[in-house]
Amino acid sequence: MMRLAKGEARARKLVDFFSLGKKNLYKKKIFFVVGDVRLAMSAGMGNVAAMHLYDTISRTMKELLPVDGKKFRFYCCGPTVYGPAHIGNFRTFVLQDVFRRTLETGGIPTMHVRNLTDVDDKTIRESQRVSQSLMEFTAFWTKKFHQDCDKLHCLPPHVEPSAVEHIPQQVAMVQELELKGHAYRSDDGSVYFNIASFPEYGKLSRLDERELELGRTQSQRANADEYEKHSVSDFVLWKARRPEDGANYWPSPWGDGRPGWHLECSAMIREYLGKDFDLHSGGVDLVFPHHENEIAQSRCACGGHFAATWFHIAHLMVDGGKMSKSLGNLYTLEDLEQRGWTAAEVRYVLLSGHYRKPLNFTFESLHAAREALTKLSKAAERISQNCPENAILSEVDFGVFQEAWNILNDDLNTPGALGAVFRSLRTAVETTGQEAVATLASLNRLLRALGIELPPCKKEIAVPPEIQALADERWAARTAKNWAESDALRDKLAAQGWLVKDGKDGYILSFANWIDFLATTLPWIYPSVRDAIAAVLGSAPWLANRAFLHQISCNRCSYKMAGKA
Repeated sequence: MMRLAKGEARARKLVDFFSLGKKNLYKKKIFFVVGDVRLAMSAGMGNVAAMHLYDTISRTMKELLPVDGKKFRFYCCGPTVYGPAHIGNFRTFVLQDVFRRTLETGGIPTMHVRNLTDVDDKTIRESQRVSQSLMEFTAFWTKKFHQDCDKLHCLPPHVEPSAVEHIPQQVAMVQELELKGHAYRSDDGSVYFNIASFPEYGKLSRLDERELELGRTQSQRANADEYEKHSVSDFVLWKARRPEDGANYWPSPWGDGRPGWHLECSAMIREYLGKDFDLHSGGVDLVFPHHENEIAQSRCACGGHFAATWFHIAHLMVDGGKMSKSLGNLYTLEDLEQRGWTAAEVRYVLLSGHYRKPLNFTFESLHAAREALTKLSKAAERISQNCPENAILSEVDFGVFQEAWNILNDDLNTPGALGAVFRSLRTAVETTGQEAVATLASLNRLLRALGIELPPCKKEIAVPPEIQALADERWAARTAKNWAESDALRDKLAAQGWLVKDGKDGYILSFANWIDFLATTLPWIYPSVRDAIAAVLGSAPWLANRAFLHQISCNRCSYKMAGKA
């Protein structure tokens, strides 16, 4: 989505409509008017669906509108920067990105705050293990996180505060909680929140349904930043200085120490969003105890209702099981890139399941993502070819993609929206003239809401007439069930470097090359290494006749589909 300041030129030439990473992909010159989305809506953009989302705390669907009537203000729990974020982490961040993009595409301005946890048990322990200062250690992993976010096409938050930068705000909140009788000091100088002082503790995670007695917690305390989901304890607000903390401590009214992990989000929300705001989001694993503790300390310190809506994203699984380092299936974006996959393909996979259901990640799903993105690219290019020169577009609605937009706004149903996009492509590619321009613009608008960047289309290689004749002859033999003739003609095609893949209504003819073959069968090898291997294989005398290649499933670099004989 683009917004122009007042007085700025209202027309822009569309050179790279989908940010495909390759200039001048579309040869047509298309001009369109861009402006503030809210103004565009009032001018007749129309057909804008209001977003409805499932609220964790009320267990109901809620229509999302800004509490203040101006901006939709929301907070997302960010990463703990002690190592690379894995794709399970990024499922949450990518879906939060789609959530924001969808709101903004629908004309609702946003205020997006996401924190960085740069002091806790893990960051201190790992920084000491590698003999680095906490600041140097967390700065490195913060930079890595931002790089991965950029690759995955995630918008940066409007505000990204860190825990260390907000120690004074956290100290002030603990003082306030102590003054109001919700916190108490322990013998070692730490300060704990008394959950018995907040009768509504447990409402988010339904602790009351587990028949837990919250009144008997004063003798049970959780000093660790993270603890078991079924352990209901007074939680630490301020941790007294310990030898294992090293130089990582700050002065406070209770002595040297550092804040507990749960406190930072409450302090930063108060600083940037106030006591009442629109939405709080995070992974489902944060419901208890982290978000439960946030509610308790924030409402007791600040009053108000805190978040109006709670938005939680379910876990990512790998090959049907839990993702863990010990199982060797905890993948980072860099791991997958080294295996030959792109960030755009990873993002597509992370969008392919509904956020409230666990998503099963497999390498087959990456293959499917690659095919889907390729299909979208080809459709976009075909629509662009149907656009007239110097077309003008002043208003954009979702046209043939209205169903997809409506589905996306119904509980952020990303897989349903993607399915609707593909259902609409058959109609979209048949549009011509000004209608094609509007269709291209609406597709672009929807893909921007999803944060999808399309890859450039591969240049198709013309099939020589003699090869096409052989392929047609072979198809006729196959249709006549003359299997021996069909196989012989297949071998002739393979000997000249062409592969045939049969379908129900025709065949796909593709040019065989070692680079594509190796990219498919050995995706984990660096591309430069694959290219070198391909060069050696391609020049080997004993591979001059490639008849055997028809037995190997290989990526197509170009194809032509024959009709039914």
